[in-house]
Amino acid sequence: MHLRYVNITDIFSGSLNVLRDAEMTDGGLPGEPDFETIELIFFAYRDFVGEADRLLARYGFGRAHHRVLHFVNRNPGLTIAALLDILGITKQSLARVLKDLIENGFVAQESGREDRRQRLLRVTPRGHELAGELAGRQSARIARALAPLEPRQQDAVRDFLTGLMDAPGRAAGDQR
Repeated sequence: MHLRYVNITDIFSGSLNVLRDAEMTDGGLPGEPDFETIELIFFAYRDFVGEADRLLARYGFGRAHHRVLHFVNRNPGLTIAALLDILGITKQSLARVLKDLIENGFVAQESGREDRRQRLLRVTPRGHELAGELAGRQSARIARALAPLEPRQQDAVRDFLTGLMDAPGRAAGDQR
């Protein structure tokens, strides 16, 4: 298999023809798998999370820790129930990850003001620093990829990524 490194400009300028040339069948599915785009997404994801993975590994954390830290940092006072909805994981999975983050001083948990049974999550200063470093590295990668594109092309990239999400995720994840 021959791998060719491309950027999003190649995709939207038509030199790869991967987003507009899929022949559709009556069922609305491409006639043949779009292996090229699938592989671009695999490789982009690998590189997008790779740097964050290496930083998280220093703390013995993984991608689940990253996601929890990210959403708690972005939503101070987030409830556990809301976080479960965002992440789409089980209580058991969240409990393990949250325990690690709390024990290591990255996240704090407090009782709700009106409902003392409610658990509200906040990042600590240490958690805010790590979340900022992770987001900064990933934002720099995104900025490099989007830099050569015109604003309408940047919007097309965001629309494409949004379109990859299932309908409930699109509604919850579209925070533009």
